[in-house]
Amino acid sequence: MNLLIVGGSGLVGTMVLPTLKRKHKIRILDLKPPQNKSVDYIEGLATDPEAVEMAVKGMDAVLYMAMGSLDWKEWSGIDSSFDANVKGLYFILKAAADEGITQAVYTSSLSVYSNLEKRYFSDEGITPDETDLYGFTKRLGEDVCENAWRAWGINTNALRLCFPTPKEKWLKKHKKGKATMATMDSDVGKAMLAALEYQGGFQSFMISGDFEHKLMNMSKAKRLLGWAPKARPIK
Repeated sequence: MNLLIVGGSGLVGTMVLPTLKRKHKIRILDLKPPQNKSVDYIEGLATDPEAVEMAVKGMDAVLYMAMGSLDWKEWSGIDSSFDANVKGLYFILKAAADEGITQAVYTSSLSVYSNLEKRYFSDEGITPDETDLYGFTKRLGEDVCENAWRAWGINTNALRLCFPTPKEKWLKKHKKGKATMATMDSDVGKAMLAALEYQGGFQSFMISGDFEHKLMNMSKAKRLLGWAPKARPIK
């Protein structure tokens, strides 16, 4: 399919692009050009209506990965976070609906929850409760996604990603017998591919490298997406 990736030039986008590109024809909307020059590229922000309308033309699905500034202690960072995780997401999904697109994936985060290191996540039905800016705006983004399904009939899958990590770094860091939330890049990409196919209204999924389910239960992703983490420590 023709896939628009919003924010696809960022760290995570660069990690998963090889996996996504094997299955789909890619267009990226971002302020920064992608490292891979073989994909179609439109320069712009998700909050720019002209760029957004141009970007969705001829697309079959949308993968939204924009993050905004990480400088959350400054007013500019706060503004950027709401632009990326709420306003820009709404713009993109509205333009997608106007273009007749009915499939979208949103890269949410397990950061929608507080106290990540001190809890077991039994299922996606646990109410998101983070109050810090990043997690708060990410959970507002999930509300935008659910609204897109209810208002415009766009199947929208929110992937609550856990620390996407390049393969070499993941293998170096993680050891057998030790639980980890971090997810290898190839597993993240495969989760996105699966979510781009699944049509079930609005759904949220926990996506993690925790293959033993010591920290969270990812049975929903396996049941509905046919996805489970494949990465394993080698030492």
